[in-house]
Amino acid sequence: GVPFNIASYSLLTHMVAHVCDLQVGDFVHSFGDVHLYLNHIEQAKLQLQRVPTKLPNLVFNAPPDTLEAFEFEHIQINDYIAAPTIKAPISV
Repeated sequence: GVPFNIASYSLLTHMVAHVCDLQVGDFVHSFGDVHLYLNHIEQAKLQLQRVPTKLPNLVFNAPPDTLEAFEFEHIQINDYIAAPTIKAPISV
């Protein structure tokens, strides 16, 4: 859901900035329906205890001049630190 969308839109922002020869600004995301299920309270508390890590860096390798020409080989993510998975049951 949301984490994937944020990463995808942020990557797209960088790609558009590249092909338009612009500087990247801020990515702003707003939520409409934010909620927390009762059986996810402990997982939320665990997430809030985590210390944020250094942000990763996005690098384009020989990037193309059009969005349509971008391939996976053009994109490199450096210094990404994945946190351990927090498992939660599906809510009904």
